[in-house]
Amino acid sequence: MMRGLTIIAVVVSAVGFLLSMSHPVAFASMKGALIRATDQTLNTRPTRSVEIARGDSGEFTLRAKINGVSTPMVIDTGATSVVLTYETAKAAGLPLELLDYSVDVETAGGRVRAARLTLDRLSVGKLVERSVPALVVPRGQMKSNLLGMSFLNRLESWEVRPDKLMLRGYP
Repeated sequence: MMRGLTIIAVVVSAVGFLLSMSHPVAFASMKGALIRATDQTLNTRPTRSVEIARGDSGEFTLRAKINGVSTPMVIDTGATSVVLTYETAKAAGLPLELLDYSVDVETAGGRVRAARLTLDRLSVGKLVERSVPALVVPRGQMKSNLLGMSFLNRLESWEVRPDKLMLRGYP
C-alpha cells in the first residue's frame, strides 16, 4: 500500500515538473489558483468587522444601537469610557432617575460631572457587546455621544488609517 502511494506521488510530481517546464504560463496560473483556493479555505473563520470612513470634520462618526435604539456616536480613543448625552440615555430607556452624577470627567468643553451605568447591549454593525460600562452627562453638557475605550478595549483589534477606521471583533 505504501509503495503504491509512493509511486503515485513520484508520478504526480514528475508530471507536474514536466508541465511546469513545457507550459510555464499555464502552470503559474494553476499554481496561483491553487494557492488562492487553499488560502481561502484556511481563512474561513467568520470575521466580525466594521469599517468607518473618516468624515469631512476629520472624525469617525457612526450609528450605534444602545439597547436596540439607534444613535449617532463619535469614536474617541481619548475617552476612557463610552459617554452618552442625557437625551440619548433617555431615548435608550436608561434609568435616569436613579443616576448619581458623582464622577468628574474632563471633556473638550471643560469639566463636567457624570453618572456611571452599565449598558445592557451596545452594537456597532456586526459588533455586539453586552454589559458595557458607560457614563451619562447631565442634559445639555455634551452634543455628541462618545464611543470610548470601554467598548473599544473589548474588540480583537482596531486600526486607524488616513481615511478609515477598522473595528474587528472576536469571532
